[in-house]
Amino acid sequence: MAGTPKRKEYPIAMRLPAADVAMIDRAASLRGRSRTDFVRDAAVRAAEQVVMEQGLVRMSSEGFADFMEVLSRPATSVPEMVKLAQRPAPCEPGYVAKR
Repeated sequence: MAGTPKRKEYPIAMRLPAADVAMIDRAASLRGRSRTDFVRDAAVRAAEQVVMEQGLVRMSSEGFADFMEVLSRPATSVPEMVKLAQRPAPCEPGYVAKR
């Protein structure tokens, strides 16, 4: 007889003020997601960010010198970015939505 299958899902319960739940529900609705999906995605994104912030980057002294040399170079403009930055923002007069 086969053993008991390993559980792949773990429930997490928390108590939240009604205002927090209302905000989460509103945001989830705007994204077309369920509350559970929205909260899970937000929690995983936040956890990934924390883990990435704690990541240690190791490199040789030669690699670090190369890295610093690249950072020390003068910036070069990217024409597409310049054009984008010159467009009026949606909240500014003269903005025209592109379709």
